[in-house]
Amino acid sequence: MRTPDFINDGWCLEDGEKLHQEFPKTFQIPDIEVRRILQIGDYAKLIFRIAVDDGDPSGSVERMWVIIRERLSDGYVGILNNKPTAIEENDSLWLGSELPFEYRHIISVEHANEESLKIVQQPPPIPWER
Repeated sequence: MRTPDFINDGWCLEDGEKLHQEFPKTFQIPDIEVRRILQIGDYAKLIFRIAVDDGDPSGSVERMWVIIRERLSDGYVGILNNKPTAIEENDSLWLGSELPFEYRHIISVEHANEESLKIVQQPPPIPWER
């Protein structure tokens, strides 16, 4: 499945494992065993790099929650559960956007709850092109 690309999509995901390797004392992530066993409805926090119109070519960085919707062999498909603050509402990256991600992108996890389980049962407002 195609992963988000900063140039083509206007946003991408940062590699949490790489950040943890660079800053092991200050940037903690869950063990890989935990990141691999998430279930439908669980939450995963990811780091998004988002293109913005302020002249900074590296974009803006936001940590946002995604709800697991589908399990893949090397990761998940989830639904964005936050509204990005660096950009205006749009039809490519906003609350309800579906997106694929890998275990390496996950920087925090939370268990499912009634609300998250209801959300993943609905069609995504902004589906990911498969």
